[in-house]
Amino acid sequence: MFKMFKKSVCAAAAFLLMASVSFAADSIVIKGSTTVLPIMQAAVEAYMKANPGVQISVSGGGSGEGIKAIIDKTTDIAMSSREIKKEEIELAKTRGGNPVEHVIAHDALIPIVHPRNKVSNLTIDQLSQIYQGNITNWKEVGGEDLRIVAISRDSSSGTFESWDHFVMKKTKVTPRAQMLASSGAVTTAVAKNRYAIAYVGIGYLNKNVKALSVNGVKGTAETALSKEYPLSRELYVYTNGEPVGEIAKFIAFLKSKEGQKIVGKVGYVPMISLK
Repeated sequence: MFKMFKKSVCAAAAFLLMASVSFAADSIVIKGSTTVLPIMQAAVEAYMKANPGVQISVSGGGSGEGIKAIIDKTTDIAMSSREIKKEEIELAKTRGGNPVEHVIAHDALIPIVHPRNKVSNLTIDQLSQIYQGNITNWKEVGGEDLRIVAISRDSSSGTFESWDHFVMKKTKVTPRAQMLASSGAVTTAVAKNRYAIAYVGIGYLNKNVKALSVNGVKGTAETALSKEYPLSRELYVYTNGEPVGEIAKFIAFLKSKEGQKIVGKVGYVPMISLK
């Protein structure tokens, strides 16, 4: 009787172990950029619908948080709106990791203002002077006599680092700027504030905010792909080593025609022609 009980316990334990391994193999954790988040949420929904045995969890927090998670091995996929830094790669390698980059979309970093703002174009230098706090009134750049409220992403954001690369060029953002933690929060803040200016990825544009041209060029899918628009960039995901199994299948889906249709549908710029 005891031997039969022991065999049953062992069989149950083996079954549970196999089940947990199987579940882990079909579970994917994704963390990082709130810019990439709309693409990922839509792609995950479509992928899980087509693959009902797969469970995928997605959370934002910023590109820096996503890359930190891939270094710490607390995520399977990191979303990022900037390239991983050399020192981050080196840190990952000291912990036995090997971050591998995958480009999944193109983007244009767009300055946005309230729809009632009369300004329609700013130069890169004007944007820099506004965010340094040297230009403080809209009348200085052809607008009304209203003070400027600069809204920025927080420093853990890849979008913040892209803005630094393209616009600030290592100069400091004024301490008077409001620092917000997500692209959604930035868009909402500008929609409610006639004085405000901010910047978001092209996928966050909506009728509640007004997009500005930069150096006389409008940010569109075409000008982002051609790099005519001066604030064009790529969007990335990172894996720890070359992806395998379900992770590899999901990234292949992101790059496929179906996945790139999702990129275009949520407002970003596909890497391939969808005609």
